[in-house]
Amino acid sequence: MVTPLSSATPRTAAGQNRTVERALDLLALVCDGGAPTLSECARRSQLPASTALRLLRTLEVRGFVRRDGDGSFIPGTRVLQVGALALGRQSLVRLSAPGLQRIVEMTGESAYLSMRGPGDTAVYVAVAEGTRAVRHTSWVGRSVPMEGLAVGVVLTGRTPPCGYVAQRDLIEPDVTAVVAPVTWPGGIAGAMSLLGPTYRISDATMEEYGRIVGAEARRVSEQFGDPTARPPSHGGTR
Repeated sequence: MVTPLSSATPRTAAGQNRTVERALDLLALVCDGGAPTLSECARRSQLPASTALRLLRTLEVRGFVRRDGDGSFIPGTRVLQVGALALGRQSLVRLSAPGLQRIVEMTGESAYLSMRGPGDTAVYVAVAEGTRAVRHTSWVGRSVPMEGLAVGVVLTGRTPPCGYVAQRDLIEPDVTAVVAPVTWPGGIAGAMSLLGPTYRISDATMEEYGRIVGAEARRVSEQFGDPTARPPSHGGTR
């Protein structure tokens, strides 16, 4: 005896499909930016406010949207995670993977690729995990505010002439971050980072790691055809 996959009638199935379409439309609206309020979501989606609220609450429970301090809706962490997985198929991640692995081989520390996310955030989209017993664990799919972080300095185009930024992390004070930009014609494509325990990374080690990360980031930039990718001057920013 074969059990049917669904007992829904055509009318019920059509209604379910419409609900999914409306939820996806709302999600796309929120991801477009501007932190829309409930009334704006209802107006722009042409849905009753009660329907929009019900769908947005479902998306919020699932982590696809969240509310900021004034009640407006912004993309949730689940959207960023799904986006990170999708980005994993793009050429930037593919071209960066060998360099991330070389960073791990030369330092033993975890290496990441990040890109700008919604608003003033950075999203980690790829990792080569370190080989040491104590190491930074995967942040793939995680978004962080760029303000005050080395990755934010790099992704906003403020990398110093040395070609990298190294600092003690503000989110995890016991972690040191060393970050360099991946560029392509027209701007910043992403950032390659090394993250490791601060107790293991002295100032001298930071400079050594900065040269390693910077060299790998330039190698990827050259593959993108960036004519400005070249060896930097000496000295780092911490």
